Amino acid sequence: MEKNTIFVMGRPIAFTEGMRFVDIAKDFTDEVTGPVLLARQKNELREMGSPVYTMDDITFMGLENDDAMRVYRRGICFLLVKAVRDVLGKDALVVIEHSLEKNLYCEIRKPDMEVSEELLQKLENKMQEYVKADLLIQKHTMRKQKAIEIVQAQGMEDKVGLFRYRRASTINLYELDGFYDYFYGYMPYSTGCLQMFGLMKYENGFLLRLPDQKDPSKLQRFTNPEKISSVFLEQMRWCQLMGVKNVAELNNAIMQGRFGDLVRINEALHEKKVVEIADMIHQRMDNVRMVLIAGPSSSGKTSFANRLCVQLQVLGIKPHKLSLDDYFIERDKTPVDENGKKNFEHISALDLPLLNHDLKRMIAGDNVALPTYNFMTGKREYNGNTIHLGEGEVLVLEGIHGLNDQLTSEIPEKQKFKIFISAMTQLNVDNHNHISTSDSRLIRRIVRDNQFRGRDAVETIRTWNDVTDGEEQNIFPYQEQADAIFNSATIYELSVLKQYVEPQLFRISEDLPEYITAKRLIKFISYFLAAPGTEIPNNSLIKEFIGGSCFKV
Repeated sequence: MEKNTIFVMGRPIAFTEGMRFVDIAKDFTDEVTGPVLLARQKNELREMGSPVYTMDDITFMGLENDDAMRVYRRGICFLLVKAVRDVLGKDALVVIEHSLEKNLYCEIRKPDMEVSEELLQKLENKMQEYVKADLLIQKHTMRKQKAIEIVQAQGMEDKVGLFRYRRASTINLYELDGFYDYFYGYMPYSTGCLQMFGLMKYENGFLLRLPDQKDPSKLQRFTNPEKISSVFLEQMRWCQLMGVKNVAELNNAIMQGRFGDLVRINEALHEKKVVEIADMIHQRMDNVRMVLIAGPSSSGKTSFANRLCVQLQVLGIKPHKLSLDDYFIERDKTPVDENGKKNFEHISALDLPLLNHDLKRMIAGDNVALPTYNFMTGKREYNGNTIHLGEGEVLVLEGIHGLNDQLTSEIPEKQKFKIFISAMTQLNVDNHNHISTSDSRLIRRIVRDNQFRGRDAVETIRTWNDVTDGEEQNIFPYQEQADAIFNSATIYELSVLKQYVEPQLFRISEDLPEYITAKRLIKFISYFLAAPGTEIPNNSLIKEFIGGSCFKV
């Protein structure tokens, strides 16, 4: 048989026609973090069980790569679902609800069944059996109707509904020891590489613990974020009450003409939460002099701050909005990261002594001259803007460091009210495929950047990892310190954002590195039926991204 040379991880190897990526990867296990889970040729990802069709250079990926980590996560979820059915029977429904500190919160729906430590140990032991047996995870491509018949026979009505809206004529199901399931994305070649996981009782269900990406020999840390968890659980209840727990049920609502009702209910829920937070501030007005709002990118911070200011005024509280951007230090003094790049998201990029000096004077009732940062010159200017904080008035500051006490270190804690905002979506694709909050925010940002900031999707995707790395350092460690948490996610938004984001994603050329992310998002957004934004009120947070907001955003 003819042999050729192919370059793998920069090394030439002998290649024989018919070889699979998994066959080649055996000599490269020491060059990735954890198991080899995925291959890349040019700008295409390849499953390990796939045959090598072209002679393009091959790069293997382990857990250090986000796409490979998604493969591992899907594989562990497959083990869990299979174990639940084997231990508890076909009528036991496992639902993978949401991510919590990069672990997965799950529940088992079966009458008169309680999740106990004993049950979790049985499930974990069963999952370990699959790992030790090194079972193949086989992909089967079949006609859509055949796939519907298989999942229906297995009692997976959520997938039946999902498949009915699929435009493709074929569907890929994965088989593990006679059990079939569907996952939107690539899967591991076999169970043998899925060695690190754990199950831990939590709330009404349990956590599926996943490995740390940086050190796969350890489980991902878990600090029990009680406030964040309570927000997710509340959103779960609302989804169940509205009868829209997954994409198929959202599509049904659109098809049946109930989309407007979903919008109105969701917006009423948001307004109710804004009112509750305003009431909490009002009750503490004897001490509170400033409201600090922080959250990750594309959470809707600006719209939320505007809506909160309206509700504060209803209660007789006059808000004064203060932009932290105006307190940037001069650009040539901005700190740099390990690569020598200016780090504008580091807290020391702000002039903290000046900020605290001005804040103390404002709280004392002085008339304070406000700086304006000139982003063209990279310097602060004073243009005659002043602020005077009177009785029954508060400062409202919005920025990524709002929950970090280092920002306002000279202000007494009792004078601060902290709010964390994020888009913590509770809608799932189906029972076994949850929606990443990061992906939801990325879609929001792609739409907004293109609509209002003159940036295309390539640029937004290219910088997204830097954005999320900054959030991990500057925002999420402080989220449990918030006095209130606002979830800006809406059940309906991806159906509206779909028509804005798809053209942007399809414009990304296949030869660009950002194509891999674009392709994944295109597949994800394809599950949703499109819906017009005409019934969304003009004070909605979603208007911050698609346009038409009544606020200056």
